[in-house]
Amino acid sequence: MATRNKTSASTAASTLSDLSAERQLALLEQMQLIRAFDEKVDKLYAKGAMHGTAHFCVGQEACAVGTLCHRHDGDVITGTHRGHGHAIAFGLDPYRMAAELLGKATGYCGGKGGSMHIADVQAGMLGANGIVGGSMGIACGAAFAFKQRAQDHVAVCFFGDGAVQEGIFNETLNLASVWQLPVLFVCENNHYAMSLSAEKATAGGSIANRAASYGMPAEAVDGMDLEAVYTAGARLMNGCRGAGPALIETITYRYLGHSKSDANRYRTREEIAEWRANDPIERYIRTLTERGLLDDERSQALVEAAADQVEQAFGRAERDPEPELSSALEDVYA
Repeated sequence: MATRNKTSASTAASTLSDLSAERQLALLEQMQLIRAFDEKVDKLYAKGAMHGTAHFCVGQEACAVGTLCHRHDGDVITGTHRGHGHAIAFGLDPYRMAAELLGKATGYCGGKGGSMHIADVQAGMLGANGIVGGSMGIACGAAFAFKQRAQDHVAVCFFGDGAVQEGIFNETLNLASVWQLPVLFVCENNHYAMSLSAEKATAGGSIANRAASYGMPAEAVDGMDLEAVYTAGARLMNGCRGAGPALIETITYRYLGHSKSDANRYRTREEIAEWRANDPIERYIRTLTERGLLDDERSQALVEAAADQVEQAFGRAERDPEPELSSALEDVYA
C-alpha cells in the first residue's frame, strides 16, 4: 500500500463485529434488497415490460454496501451504468428508482433518464453514468468543491475494471493526488469489461497497484466478502476526509451478462457456478449465524421482506403517470 505524502490514511480500522446486532442485520437487508431489485428488473425486461437495456450487479452487492455504510451526511457518490446497487446502498428510494426504470414522471429523472442515469443531486447521488469512466471527473469536481469550502466530505467514485483502461482514469487519479482531493476511487473488478477479460486487458497484474504511481493509498480486497470491504472502506474512506484520495479495488463477479443484450458466451457455466458458491450474501448469512445473530427463520423472513418491498415499489410505480409530452425538453442541458 502506498503512503500519502502529506497525510497518512487512518490505521484505526473498524470491523463489522464492532457494530450493533441491529446494524449488522441492516447491512444484510440492504444487500438482499439490491439483489431483489435487480432480479425483478431482469424479469421485467425478459417480459418486455421495460424498454432499452439494463446492467445488473447481482453478485456484487457487498462492494457498494461495504463501502457506503461509512458515508457521512454531505458525502456524495457517482455511479456506473451498473448502478442500481450504488443508489440503494446510498439510500435512494426503490419506489422512485422503479418509477424511473418504468419511464414514469415520478422517477428520479422524471422518467427520462432510465436505468443508466438515476440521480438525486440534492441527496448527494450525482448520477449513474452511461459513459465508461465518465463519473470520475464529476467526482473530482465535487471533491474540489469540498476542498475549496474546507468541508470534511468525501466524493465516492464507483467504476468498473473496463474504465481503468480509459484515459480519464489516469487523468483524474493524477489530478486528485496533485491537488489532494478527498475522493475515494472504488473499482468493482468483476473480471469482464463487457466480454473482455480484465486479465487480458490489464497490465501490471493489479488495478490497485496503479494507485501507487499517483502516490495514494490503495488496497485490493475480496469483494465477495462484506467484512473485507467494510474494513478497507473504514480505513481508506476515513483517510480521505480532509486529506487526499485513496483507491479500493474490490475483486468481485457479476453473475448475469454485461447487459440484457449479452449472450454470455465468453465464460463457462462452471466458472459462474464457482463464483456463485462464494456468494456474498450467503457468506455474510453464515457469518451472522455463527455470531448468533441470525437463524434460518429470520433469514428467510428477511429475503421475503426484501422481495415484498420491491414488489410494492414496482406495483406502485406502474400506476404512476408517464411524463407529459410538453416536458420533453425540460431538464435538458447543452
